[in-house]
Amino acid sequence: MAEEQAAATTTETAEPQFVIERIYLKDVSFEAPNSPAIFTKEWEPNTNLQLNTQVTPLSEGHYEVELMLTITVKSNDETAFLVEVTQAGVFKITGYPADQLNHLLASYCPGNLFPYAREAIASLISKGSFPEMHLSPINFDALYAQRMAEEATAKENGGVAQA
Repeated sequence: MAEEQAAATTTETAEPQFVIERIYLKDVSFEAPNSPAIFTKEWEPNTNLQLNTQVTPLSEGHYEVELMLTITVKSNDETAFLVEVTQAGVFKITGYPADQLNHLLASYCPGNLFPYAREAIASLISKGSFPEMHLSPINFDALYAQRMAEEATAKENGGVAQA
């Protein structure tokens, strides 16, 4: 009887757990539609970066987090290259309250995936024979805080987001 109570107590007060189970490149694309002509022209890069994340619950306490980056570089209004990378990971996260779980999935997990995505992007650009590009670190905590503030403002305004 005492052993059953001890087991129940241990289960109820389980320590929060965060485990990176797998990190992998899920999807990748590199296009250089104006090659080789673009190499003969003056290089005046204009870079556009788009970032998105997606979370998919897998099984009890397991989540797939995807970090999607799209970089378009134009030079003199011609597309030099377009690179798309989806870096993903499987994370086991248990024992956290909902708000902390949301923060881990929306900020901490993408922050762990970003260096891998950055390396894949730099490698693809280099293999395309374009000048090196090193993405600056991204503060996912700041992006998360901004999104939470926008959602709170939208709730205060009756669910209508302000532009």
